[in-house]
Amino acid sequence: MAAQAKREFRLTGWHVLGIFGGAFAVIIGVNIALAVNAVRTFPGVETKNSYIASQTFDDRRSAQEALGWTVRADAEDDRVVLAITDAEGKPVQAGQLTATLGRATHVKDDRMPDFAFDGHAYVAHEALAPGNWNIRMTATALDGTPFEQRVVLHVHH
Repeated sequence: MAAQAKREFRLTGWHVLGIFGGAFAVIIGVNIALAVNAVRTFPGVETKNSYIASQTFDDRRSAQEALGWTVRADAEDDRVVLAITDAEGKPVQAGQLTATLGRATHVKDDRMPDFAFDGHAYVAHEALAPGNWNIRMTATALDGTPFEQRVVLHVHH
């Protein structure tokens, strides 16, 4: 009676085909889901027309480098500090400064902080979650020279 209850399983070609088909279906499904989410959450566009932007790139870069500015960003408590210094290490107050603060991977957390110059650096009150943030800033020197830079900000709590 015990020998009759035990049934032997035989792995056939159909079983192997089903296992391989199922495994590939899972792999392809996960890849499609990841690709769709990557494209949906990150637009990937920096400029509308890269050819037009490239025509003046070298001139703009040379003018910006001639300013000798260095930019550093820090997060302290609920403040974001954007320090711009000249070639001698002195604080720089730009004629105009705008910035977009956001994550590197998506735009849903993007915001435009209200930076104010305190005599040493630009300060904005922003409570940031831990992780990597980008500040995409555009400033104008007092002589009218445009300055653009993406500054990486690491927030630790």
